[in-house]
Amino acid sequence: MKLPSFHPLLEAEGLTQKREITIEIYSQPFDPWIQLSEWSSTAAASASFCGHVRAVDEHGSSLEALELTHYPGLCESLIRENAQRLLTVHGATAALVIHRVGRLSPHEVIVLVAVEADRRGPAQRCCMALLEAIKYEAPFWKKEWRNGQGSWVSGNTPLSSSS
Repeated sequence: MKLPSFHPLLEAEGLTQKREITIEIYSQPFDPWIQLSEWSSTAAASASFCGHVRAVDEHGSSLEALELTHYPGLCESLIRENAQRLLTVHGATAALVIHRVGRLSPHEVIVLVAVEADRRGPAQRCCMALLEAIKYEAPFWKKEWRNGQGSWVSGNTPLSSSS
């Protein structure tokens, strides 16, 4: 379901550029390429990120599965607020966020973030910023499964392996 969203400051200033935001949380697998083709418009530029469940944890141990839970309602609301803010900051026009919850196997798609804009720079910068906001601010909790035993993950992986 695509829900249009408009930034209140833009409306107050009489600017008519529409900022469409679609946020979805899925409990079943999805095909990111189908989702992108159904969502995209005629914007001059788009940027996207598709994340998959890693096969190993940060210490190199094999993972059987990754289990994600979220705070329904609040999670989508926080992602939408961040998307509205970041679209405005970067001058982008639309955002799509699809995130999985439930038990996922290694290599399954876990997240899709896409952004459209008039230029590649704003689309790329906004996509990266939105992904980081989701990773660090949205209320998702992860449990890693190894040999039938689950353990909660205490933090997220850093943006780069050198940090």
